[in-house]
Amino acid sequence: MIILALALAVAAIGLSGWTLYRLSQTGTSSAGRYTGAERADAKQKICAAADLVRRGVSLNTNLQPAGGPEDVTGILAVAANARLSLSEGGQYLLARLDPATSPELTDAVKKFANNLVDIGAAATAGAQNSQPEQAARLHDADAANGTITELCK
Repeated sequence: MIILALALAVAAIGLSGWTLYRLSQTGTSSAGRYTGAERADAKQKICAAADLVRRGVSLNTNLQPAGGPEDVTGILAVAANARLSLSEGGQYLLARLDPATSPELTDAVKKFANNLVDIGAAATAGAQNSQPEQAARLHDADAANGTITELCK
């Protein structure tokens, strides 16, 4: 029984090694697995999604309460919408990523989306934009957004 288990383990290790070798030889780039039209369609869709999220985040993080600075309920509502646009915007982007999207654009979108979610979560926990950790998240999100803008041209 032990010999059979040992033989199966050796066979499994050998098969795993062969599979890894084959994957490294064929590559995992989207360029080889998807047609040019599929890659172009994936790029167009994620770029449109990024633009939609960018506009939503910009709109909702720059709103002012209708009642002015004394409108506590308005201030809380504006802050809630800003946090929601950040968190949901990030999740929306991650859900819209297509496997045919280029690795460079995928990486930038993931970085941007995850930063948005982190910014929203930290804001919900009371982080202020002036705090170093939140300021760093904002800076990183802005850099990833710039990369997406360039890649979507």
